[in-house]
Amino acid sequence: MQTDRIIRIGTRGSPLALWQADAVRDRLISMLCLSPDRVERVIIKTSGDMIQDRALSQAGGKGLFTKEIDEAMLAGAIDLAVHSAKDMPTAFPAGIDIAGYLPREDVRDCLISARFGSLDALPKGAMIGTASLRRAALIKRLRPDLETTLLRGNVETRLRKTSEGEVDATLLALAGLKRLGLERHATMVMPIDVFPPAVGQGAIAITARASDAPVAAMVREIADDDTGTALAVERAFLTVLDGSCRTPIAGYATVSDGMVQFRGMLLRVDGSEVFETQCSGPSQEAVALGAQAGRDILSRAPADVLSHSG
Repeated sequence: MQTDRIIRIGTRGSPLALWQADAVRDRLISMLCLSPDRVERVIIKTSGDMIQDRALSQAGGKGLFTKEIDEAMLAGAIDLAVHSAKDMPTAFPAGIDIAGYLPREDVRDCLISARFGSLDALPKGAMIGTASLRRAALIKRLRPDLETTLLRGNVETRLRKTSEGEVDATLLALAGLKRLGLERHATMVMPIDVFPPAVGQGAIAITARASDAPVAAMVREIADDDTGTALAVERAFLTVLDGSCRTPIAGYATVSDGMVQFRGMLLRVDGSEVFETQCSGPSQEAVALGAQAGRDILSRAPADVLSHSG
């Protein structure tokens, strides 16, 4: 696919975000035979990057990682944007669509500690640093005797703070560590059955203007269909629960031979109560399956769990 148009890719400026943007750029160049000088990367600083002194749940939610990028896209300053799928809000501004996803990486979380070799090895009262309510709730579910505290920053910053002893341990997505060549820092990979991932974890999402048919066609050429189907289930589940970073929610879908399997979870913030659901069905019913899974949990979970009172 030859084009004289310069394709501008919007991205945050962290090392992981840049890796993801370059992965999309490289895939566009190689699979569509585009000239490298026709695909540019545009770094955009977001509110989520600038706010480091408090949890995003207290500052406005996941949209803080996409707001400025969305504005740049609607203004025509960029043609597509690359996001960690787990950081995306459930809805985008009118005029912006999710155009596709790259093949998904490992979805698991991993424990990182400079002094302790596993979750069981952490002493009572040990401090776990995380900015994720899901991770904090799952930790408290497994080890109610541990403490959690806010730990913000990019992957490298959190690794450094942990190695310097600011916290006894932290949790990070294994996908990010692998992409940055830092998986050696993983002390313990958490099993999915007891530590399910965030919706979208391990997936790289590409957004574009709904009106830009040529760019949408380009993204379709490089997108992974099974990842798109899995994320359709997961995001439909999240949407029904009105999920944001103010609610501990996990969800993971897999696709095989045209069938989807999904497991979703809602937790109290202190991990004391858990509501789970599982479903399966044809890939073409992905959105309906995810939505039904969300409604199943809504029918059983007390209102105060979803009102974020814990």
